[in-house]
Amino acid sequence: MSRPKENERVNFFCFNLAILDRKSLFIALTLITLIFFLLYGYLLELVFRLPGFEEFSWFFTLIQFSLYSVFALGESVLRNDMHRKIPFKNYLLLGFLTVATMGLSNASVPFLNYPTQVMFKCCKLIPVLIGGIVIQNKRFNKYDVSASIAMSMGLIFFTLADVKVRPNFNFYGVLLISGALCADAAIGNVQEKQMKGHNASNIEVVLYSYSIGFVYILIGQIFFGNIIGALKFWFQHPIETFGYTLILSLSGYAGINIVLHLVKQFGALLAVTITTCRKAVTIILSFIFFAKPFTYQYLWSGLLVLIGIYLNLLSKNHQQFEEKLKSYYYHYFKKQKNLQKFESADSMV
Repeated sequence: MSRPKENERVNFFCFNLAILDRKSLFIALTLITLIFFLLYGYLLELVFRLPGFEEFSWFFTLIQFSLYSVFALGESVLRNDMHRKIPFKNYLLLGFLTVATMGLSNASVPFLNYPTQVMFKCCKLIPVLIGGIVIQNKRFNKYDVSASIAMSMGLIFFTLADVKVRPNFNFYGVLLISGALCADAAIGNVQEKQMKGHNASNIEVVLYSYSIGFVYILIGQIFFGNIIGALKFWFQHPIETFGYTLILSLSGYAGINIVLHLVKQFGALLAVTITTCRKAVTIILSFIFFAKPFTYQYLWSGLLVLIGIYLNLLSKNHQQFEEKLKSYYYHYFKKQKNLQKFESADSMV
């Protein structure tokens, strides 16, 4: 079986997974992705279960950004990759979008069921499609439009299920996660443009985006937050706060890097399929490990979102999909015709 090119490393901490064959590499990357992101999701919901923690969600994001920056700096030093290629002024925008994506997402956790938050994160296509139509006068194909409709309907009914089973449902959480969704949709395009235009590494983008984002959040916390109160609370519960946040940030950072390897080695289609399965498993585990009301409306509205995700994938790969469908179709009917000829010949004998 083929392996990645000899000069192409697939780094996982101190290990180079490029020594594995393609099949083993795919299995290894998939398992590592699932383990780290499931751990991230579990710890994120667990830490917000601590009474009083929700008051300090932006301080929590500040600590996350500091840890991501330290991890990226350490990796840059170890790989001797300290040269910045993207102009610093461009990182000011990337840092802001990174803050909006993670900060608003974390801030929404106390106001939403965690599965509802995960569902919203699956639907990045909706703001991308709306922004493309309004801002750039783009035209989208039938798959994108169908995907957007399916996702929108799924989100509406999933949120209505939340309203039905949670008497203390707060629409403010929907506004926060919607803002995070829009920022997440924008950051993907900005990152891709900057990385391709300046041939920058993933580590560089993570290092500067999160370190500049850390400064933004720190300024906000100094003027509008309660750093002293947050520190007092965190030192009263060091394991549940500092301990869980360290493991959560390490698993999130590792997960991001592994997904980037998946994209590079096996393509975006397989990578998105794996991360979508991870989100589905995260939702199931959330209902298992954390007691919360359940209604079957969650199930079928979640399936609508899932259909939307795969329609979106189909839109990006519809030519390849249609060619495969035609090949299977012709192969099947050719086989059927050969079988019929054999049976007719056999009956004549």
